[in-house]
Amino acid sequence: MFGIGKQTARITEEQVIAALSKVNDPEIHRDLVTLGMIRDITIDGGAVGFTVVLTTPACPLKHQIEEDCRRAVGAIPGVTDIALSWDAQVPRDSRLTSKLDIGVRNAIAVGSGKGGVGKSTVAVNLAVALARQGANVGLLDADVYGPNVPIMMGAADEKPVSRDGKRIEPIEAHGVKMMSIGFLVDAKQPLVWRGPMLHGAIRQFISDVNWGDLDYLIVDLPPGTGDVQLTLSQSLPMTGAVIVTLPQAVSRADVVKSIAMFQLEAVDVPVLGVVENMSGGIFGQGGGRVVAEDMGVPFMGTVPMDGDVCAAGDAGIPIVISHPDSAAARALTEIAGKLAATISVLNVTRPKERVFQADPDLAML
Repeated sequence: MFGIGKQTARITEEQVIAALSKVNDPEIHRDLVTLGMIRDITIDGGAVGFTVVLTTPACPLKHQIEEDCRRAVGAIPGVTDIALSWDAQVPRDSRLTSKLDIGVRNAIAVGSGKGGVGKSTVAVNLAVALARQGANVGLLDADVYGPNVPIMMGAADEKPVSRDGKRIEPIEAHGVKMMSIGFLVDAKQPLVWRGPMLHGAIRQFISDVNWGDLDYLIVDLPPGTGDVQLTLSQSLPMTGAVIVTLPQAVSRADVVKSIAMFQLEAVDVPVLGVVENMSGGIFGQGGGRVVAEDMGVPFMGTVPMDGDVCAAGDAGIPIVISHPDSAAARALTEIAGKLAATISVLNVTRPKERVFQADPDLAML
């Protein structure tokens, strides 16, 4: 006697959503469905497709998310094939909703307590590493008295132009949009500026440059705790700051002051982490982690001493491009991923804050 074969139950979108709602983002610790990270679900017989929208193209835990998604959807009865696609949408720092007409989602200051610690090198390589991982990145050289970004990015001879007579077009190199006073003045010309001129230049770099839509604007600060830091905090809400230090004790002492400055109520910039640069050489190692623990801020990683880092900067080809497999390049790329993940967690989990209002009288100080 012939019977009717048992039919496989039809897979529904609700089943797929229910399965993926059990998968958590490993950084944010909330499920992908609640976070709005699942889109474009398709079902064709036993074949299921969907898109995971990451909170950063530089997500360091992408492979873990993929494994968890495939395991969850694969457990649905009748699923024979899974097609997982990727997209990314970086969350915006809510404080960047301001009167400033710029499309920057997150602004990250890279600072140091003293000069000579490789702050600009770290800033440049973080920017390039993020861009190479698919993010839209800008790099603002706010070190007005010692602009190094044009040389390090191989663009020292470039001159910005204005297409509409209103905004300056940033210089682009290695997939990063840049602006620096070094593009606007003769390299041999010393800048002897008082406070108001410096304030005005920084504000123009923020509002009068056509940055376009950026996931991250990396801001290379001058060393120390001076006017530029205050101007930026009052002109542009900084999502957070990365502090660069050498392992030696004298550098760590200055880093403590720099971290304390960002934590002042008048500045109010979260310190995202400390980076120990030139580790393992004549300066020793481990000091960055010590100062981070002492100050109660995260330690983001160590960049080993490597002569190629300096040579790459002088040649205008950052180490993450010129020697991507070197220990230093791998460390900087890993730190960039940690930075992106930290920013995503901060923006998704932080409570809604007041709308930032730029100080209209700042240029008159």
